[in-house]
Formats: sequence, structure tokens, C-alpha cells
Amino acid sequence: MSETGRAAALMDQVAGRSGRWRLLVLGALGAMAALGQAPVGAWPLSVLGFALAYGLFRRAAGGRQAAGIGWAFGTGYFLVSLNWIIEPFLVDVARHGWMAPFALLGLSGGLALFWAVALGLGRAMGGGALGFVGGLGLIELARGYVLTGFPWAQPGHVLIDTPLLHWASYLGSLGLTALVLLAAVALWAAMTGARRALLALGAMAILWPVGALLTPEAGAAPEAATVRLIQPNAPQHEKWDPDKIQGFFDRQLAFSAAGERPDLIVWPETAVPVMLERAASTLEVISEAAGGVPVVVGLQRRDEMRLYNTLALVEAGGSVAAVYDKHHLVPFGEYMPYGDHLAQFGIHGMAAKNGQGFSSGPGAQVIEMGALGRALPLICYEGVFAQDLRAAPGRADFILLITNDAWFGKFSGPYQHLAQARLRSAEFGLPMVRVANTGVSAMIDATGRITAALPLGEAGWRDATLPPPLPPTLYARLGDSPMLGVFLVFLALSRLGHSRRRART
Repeated sequence: MSETGRAAALMDQVAGRSGRWRLLVLGALGAMAALGQAPVGAWPLSVLGFALAYGLFRRAAGGRQAAGIGWAFGTGYFLVSLNWIIEPFLVDVARHGWMAPFALLGLSGGLALFWAVALGLGRAMGGGALGFVGGLGLIELARGYVLTGFPWAQPGHVLIDTPLLHWASYLGSLGLTALVLLAAVALWAAMTGARRALLALGAMAILWPVGALLTPEAGAAPEAATVRLIQPNAPQHEKWDPDKIQGFFDRQLAFSAAGERPDLIVWPETAVPVMLERAASTLEVISEAAGGVPVVVGLQRRDEMRLYNTLALVEAGGSVAAVYDKHHLVPFGEYMPYGDHLAQFGIHGMAAKNGQGFSSGPGAQVIEMGALGRALPLICYEGVFAQDLRAAPGRADFILLITNDAWFGKFSGPYQHLAQARLRSAEFGLPMVRVANTGVSAMIDATGRITAALPLGEAGWRDATLPPPLPPTLYARLGDSPMLGVFLVFLALSRLGHSRRRART
């Protein structure tokens, strides 16, 4: 189909320019598309950016050129959306600061290779709209698993703060990604004179009000349990300062003792500066400050030669009722592949103190929380992975996530992490108690709406009622399998259509 209009003419000019100039334009388009991610939230720019990238993809002479388009566009996209990755390297500037620009460039260029494969695959399977959406969708699914996975800043995440979030309860984050890509394809078609594309855009626009109407009420009843969120706001570069550790700990004790007694108190990740096996007296102090109310704390524990990042449920008198060890660790942060060998050269994970760093726990689990029901515990980075929630042995009544987002700085990282927490709640129909060291701590209902929160960068506490769970969602039952099938069908149809067109010529 021939394309007309200013947009098509502009893409023809870009496609005809030198390789370096074309790469710069694609990088800029990717950067524009990234502005849909939190905290900016300009999702229309994301749709426009992907639409223009699709226009160039249609002009690719072959798979190699299509892959180049994917890599350049993806590099610009990830440079902007993942700019927070430099923050961990600035905690100890003397040791790690020099690595910050290399980390951002390396991670962005590396993740962009996924999109290079995506568009190369899409072109090999015939190109066009189905090849574009099917290739990117399939590779975005793979990005959540390959090399332990890193599904951060997916295209669909730009819709988390819209009524379209409801559709994640059916098809997950990949369903939202498909909506963004299909909208981009339809927008491009409309920009280049295809009137039928306006009908497609109109049909997709209906999903917005329908999503709002179908989003159920999931607020807490007056008699619901009350959970206290504790946010000490300990900057990462001060968190383990010997002169300040006690002050941060005392702050959390004071927050726990304040006001009327809630039903549960939750401290953030690594909030207790003592190893669990040596923390008996410390836990007694915490329990006393809490007035015997159960307290969830984050701390570390050692089992022989293994070190774990741990969540513990502390009951009256300081007794430990349940322990959960983080099992999905951050590579190069909490552990280093071949860490014992790299340690000989002074190379360690930034959140690990030696050798291999932290060890993985046995896996997802559910903790009995008495009158509050059953909690599915997560620690920090684990909230990014929907498959970790689906791996739990049974359905929980709520998600319990503790994190230390001080590693992510004060701009985009914490807000993107919060947005993904909202996505998990919507996907699974479960409320979430989210407590972060520096914020944003929040109570999230089972549709992904924030019902109470503590702002980023402020110390404080907040009592919030725990919303009820919803019935298991379609996504909770089926996971990403339906979208995997959709993307494979798109690619197959793209290939079939390409073969038929070649046969006619």
C-alpha cells in the first residue's frame, strides 16, 4: 500500500539520509517515546515515537537495516527511561562513580539489542504491521526472562496511569504493550492517508472509557485491618554510616510507637542494622515499641557461609514467626556472576560486601499473617517480575513488598518502580502493601489504585486500611501464554501474507 502525506515524505527523507544522521534521528525518536514512562507520563508521545519508528521500519531494505532501526531507536529509548541506573554508582562516587556513564550506555545499548532482534525478526517474517507488533511483543516477553530477566520500561508501562490499566488483569503488561504498538501502527496509517486507520484508532479509543467503567471498586471496608507504613528516609550514602545508623533505627522505633495501635507495622528492606541470628534483643526492642503489634522488618541473615536478604515477621516479645529470603537477586548489584573470582580483582556487587554476595532463597512463598490473611512477600526488584508472583504456592490475600528505593535516586527510578507495583496489583487482583526506605511507600488496592502514600524523600509513617482482594484474574490464571500465542500468530500471519504477495508478483 502506498503511503502519502507529510509524515511519509519525512520518513522517506530520513530513510534516504546517511547512516549516522539516521541513527541520530532514531535515537531522538526513541528518547521521545520514553517520555511516556513515569514520572513524566506523556504516553501520547510514546505512541507517536513508536508510530514514526514503524514508518521507518516499513522502509527497511532488509533484516539488517530493520535491526539497525530497532537498535538505534531502542538505545535512545532506554537512555532516557533508564537514566536512574547511574544513581547506584553515585552512592560511593570514589569507588564507582567513574562507571556511571558506562553503565547507562552499556545497559541501554545492550537492551536495545533485543529490539534489534525484534525488528530484524519482524522484517524476516514479512514486515508490515503484524511483523512489527509481533516481533517487538515477542522479544519484550523474552526480555523478562533472558539472563534472569529485566522487563523494566516496557512500552505498555506508559499506560499504567490510565484507565487502560484495567486490561492488564486480562492480558498483563504485554497486553498493554500490544495496545501501545497497535495504536502506533494505526496512528502511522492515519498520518499517511489510510482512512480505515481512523476507524481502528476509534475502536481502540473505546477501550479507555470501557476500562474505566469495568474497573471494580476495591476500597477497604470500615472494619478492614490497618497497616502502618514506616518510611525512615535514610539516604543510601548515609544508611550504613556508623554515626547515623542508630538515628535511623530510633526514628523507626518512634514511628512504630506513635498513635493508636494498628494491626500490622511494616518496616522497609534492610531496615534493621543487625544480622537476624544476632538480633534477638533488637527484635525485642522493636516489639516493645510496637506495643506487641506484629512487625514486618527487612534485614540480612547468614546461614553458615551464605548471606540472605530477608523479610521477617516479628511477633510479641520479639519472636520470629516467619522468614522469607529474596530469591530473585539483582545481578551485578546483589551478586556477581563468578563473584569469588572477580573478588580477587576487587570487583563486587554494589549491594554485596564480598565474593558471590547474597544467595538466592528457595523461591516464592506465602506467609500466614493471622487476621490479615495470607501475604505474598516480595523484596525490592522482585516486584518487577509477574512470573515470581505466579510461582507462589497458592493464592495470597495481599502482596507485601518491602524495598530500598534509595538506590534509585529521587527522580525517575522510584516512580517507575512504584508504577510496576501498581501493575502487579492490577494483573493479579491483589492489594499491595508497599514500604520503601525513602519512598514512595503506598497502599495499593486490587485494581492498581493508590489509596494512601508517603511522598518520596520524606520521613514519616502512615496508617492505611488494607483493601480486599478481588477474585483471581484471567492473567493470574493464564499468565503470559495468551499474549505469547497472539504474537506468534501475528508473525505467522505476517509471513503468510508476505509469501502470498510474492507469489502474486
